[in-house]
Amino acid sequence: QVQLVESGGGLVQAGDSLRLSCAASGGTFSTYAMGWFRQAERNGRDLVASISFSGDSRYLADPLKGRFTISRDNAKNTVYLQMNSLKPEDTAVYYCAADPKPYFSGSSYYTPLDLYEYEYWGQGTQVTVSS
Repeated sequence: QVQLVESGGGLVQAGDSLRLSCAASGGTFSTYAMGWFRQAERNGRDLVASISFSGDSRYLADPLKGRFTISRDNAKNTVYLQMNSLKPEDTAVYYCAADPKPYFSGSSYYTPLDLYEYEYWGQGTQVTVSS
């Protein structure tokens, strides 16, 4: 059973940076496309960024370009979300998720964009940005 554990969240001030980590276990991390989602109070779960299992392709939601970056280290079974210049509207629970399907279809550049594509989810980490 694949387990995903997020860490790195916390309470920060506007303009600060945070790096979220998501450690995977119980499976073959290098075969999973990975994604970061966030869910603010009373909102749905929105895609922040995704990265192909090869790491060769990345997607970042347009409003976050220039501030957020997704990366992965397959040797450490970990995917990261670097968040800079944080704003109060970035306050949310951040979730990582894994999708093993692109590997089996040979889609090394595919970055899943829909939350329903992801099969495994972490429990989330809270990020709170004060003004």
